[in-house]
Formats: sequence, C-alpha cells, structure tokens
Amino acid sequence: MSGRTDSDTQDGIRTDAIEAHDTDDTDTDTTDDMPRPDPDDAEADADGDSGEDEYAGEDARQARWTAAGTGALLTLAGLAAALLRLTGPAPALVPAAYALGAAVCALAALLGSRGRTRRALWLLIAGVMVMAVGDQLD
Repeated sequence: MSGRTDSDTQDGIRTDAIEAHDTDDTDTDTTDDMPRPDPDDAEADADGDSGEDEYAGEDARQARWTAAGTGALLTLAGLAAALLRLTGPAPALVPAAYALGAAVCALAALLGSRGRTRRALWLLIAGVMVMAVGDQLD
C-alpha cells in the first residue's frame, strides 16, 4: 500500500467540504468572542517596545542579585553566630548547627548568582531553619 488516495476521492471530499461550508448559516462576526489584536500593539511588539518584555531581563538580574546578596548576608551571620557560640559555654551542637546553616546559605548564594533563584530561595529558608534549630538548642 502506497498510502496515496485516488484523485476521484480527493475531488469528492473537497466538493463536500465546500458545500458544507456554504450551507453553514452561522454568522461568525456576531458569535466570535475572541479578542482581536490591536494593530498598534502588533507594531509595538515588532519594534521591541513591548511593556512586559522590556523589564524581563532586569527582573531576572534583580532576582539573582537579591538571592546572592541575601545568601551572602545570611552566611556571614551564621558564621559569626557559630564563632560566638563556639567561644561560649554552649554545647558543641549549637555552633555546628549555625555553621551548617551558614553552609546551606552559602550554597544558596552560589545558586542564586547562577540564576537558580527558586532553588536558592528554598535553600535560604532551609539554612535559616537549621540556624533556628541551633538557636533553640542553646
């Protein structure tokens, strides 16, 4: 089997489709609820002046800087707390928890600087939670 159809069948199908379309009584202008694109918007998009796309790169850059900066700040805070607890009478598990939380936040800062901001956010939350456990053990 070649997969080809007879040419007689094609003409019959084409004729039936044209007849079915001609006998359709629905008015497409009144039943069409789809919004029509504005020609001015199409020209603006062609020029690259679209409002949403204009700030997409800036938002991504801002998210990366925020994730990296927050991760670095929480890393420094966790390391400082670990050093302070290490010199005090606290159990050894407390500075270890702070140091582990700081390490998780450092990983989040690294991921955030590389653009993995969603994963960085979850790692920041996990790192702060580990530091909070260390605070509760004190």
